[in-house]
Amino acid sequence: MRHLPLFPEEPRPLLFAHRGYSARAPENTLSAFREASRAGIPGVELDIHRCATGELVVAHDSDLFRVTGEHAEIETAPLSRIRELDAAVSFRRKTQSQIAAEPAPLLSELFDQFGARFYYDIEIKHYTDKPGTVELALSELIGRFGLDARCMVSSFDPFAVRRFKQLNPRIPTAIIYCDDPELPFWLRRGGGRYISSCDVMKPKDASVTARLLRRRIVAPRLPVVSWTVDSVETAIALVRRGTDGVISNDPAPILAAFRTMAE
Repeated sequence: MRHLPLFPEEPRPLLFAHRGYSARAPENTLSAFREASRAGIPGVELDIHRCATGELVVAHDSDLFRVTGEHAEIETAPLSRIRELDAAVSFRRKTQSQIAAEPAPLLSELFDQFGARFYYDIEIKHYTDKPGTVELALSELIGRFGLDARCMVSSFDPFAVRRFKQLNPRIPTAIIYCDDPELPFWLRRGGGRYISSCDVMKPKDASVTARLLRRRIVAPRLPVVSWTVDSVETAIALVRRGTDGVISNDPAPILAAFRTMAE
């Protein structure tokens, strides 16, 4: 099977701001993505759910309680309910800051504001939605904004990755994995690649092993993008070992280090 290249026109190593610039602003909010833009970070990673009225909401958890302080299951809540909640609550408490309230954004709003300014890693999340619903809505939205060449779609769920790839074979896909007991054992070492036919491997930083990188010599060379890397030293070490890119909560120092490496 032919695998799609990952942002072939972009300089290496690739760098993504995790949930936007989440060290400086509330995760997965437009403020966090604006901070990433101001810092010159070339890529952003984010999570999406489909809410009850059909819109794709940018949020990590299925329930907004952790970031808003109020319970709202995204997939069973209408957009009007989601708009009532302040996604900056937990960040404001953690940082003792006075930042303004803002709701979890829609993916369409993110695309509308930033367009091709970033390359995107969009993680599919769904728990109660009918399989394929999120994937179809995402494919259509990316197409509406003409961002096929600027997006990668990823998930821990290899079946979601496979469904998206079948719907839109023009966009690279990635399987996410880590050594977490909540994951089925066979997914903890990247086994989802066999079901998903993905184009990219997205291991947690501790799962980037010499064996993984060495295996690409004899197998199809799938790019490796690691998460979540907040140490400059770790980022440099991963890249020197052959990792193609990293995802970070605090990417500005890593960007500076990557530029120094390139000189």
